Amino acid sequence: MNDKQQDVALILKLYELRREDGLRRARAWYLKEFNPESAADVVKVLASGHDGSAHLRMITSYWDMAASFVNNGGIDEKMFNDANGEHIGVFSKIEPYLEEVRQLIGRPTYLAQLETLVMKLPDAKARLEGFRRLFGTWAKAAG
Repeated sequence: MNDKQQDVALILKLYELRREDGLRRARAWYLKEFNPESAADVVKVLASGHDGSAHLRMITSYWDMAASFVNNGGIDEKMFNDANGEHIGVFSKIEPYLEEVRQLIGRPTYLAQLETLVMKLPDAKARLEGFRRLFGTWAKAAG
């Protein structure tokens, strides 16, 4: 198997993992129900010990892990970004509050891999804002 075929296999495996029931529930909660308006909102969910905390940790750690594979050369960056967009959406919900969240939880490298990968995109700021607008529309429709 050549390098590109290995990248394809790894990306497909990451996709397959996203279909697991627990991760699917966590993704649905994160994308539809988690709408933080401050760092305190993020930390409150993280510290709650409730399902939301588990969902938040599951989704963010999943995408931070996947980003680490890309950032460290395990998966081709262009191919990964061409095949995925969810990681950008996930990051968009926390990005405005990330520095303060890191301070509040005492973890200066919290989501550093995901941040590195997303912020390397030439249109990162516009894509993050686009996701925030989309999620805002979803929140209004649900609410």
